[in-house]
Amino acid sequence: MTLSVPDKAKVNPKCYAELLLPRMIEECKCLLLSAFISQQDGAPAHAAKLVKDWITTNLTEFIGKDEWPPNSPDVSPLDCHVWGVMLEHYKTFHPKPKNTDGLKKVLRLIGD
Repeated sequence: MTLSVPDKAKVNPKCYAELLLPRMIEECKCLLLSAFISQQDGAPAHAAKLVKDWITTNLTEFIGKDEWPPNSPDVSPLDCHVWGVMLEHYKTFHPKPKNTDGLKKVLRLIGD
């Protein structure tokens, strides 16, 4: 299976949700031996309600644009792992930090 956009197709929310996402998920399931996590940015086609509804219905593991590391459009697998560990640690910390210094202190506690 080849995942490609037809010639002159406009990748709008409808194309993305009805053509590209289902094909991408099918291809990932065929190629990957274990589960996978889908991640996307804030492109207009990605942020549309139609696409968000499709993702909610069809994907169990998903990273939204607000969970991406800031200023990192080309995240490597290592970045994703590290970011995920920090995010999970942050979710369990109470009370939540109120500023950047507090957040840094919380995240430094990961290895302790």
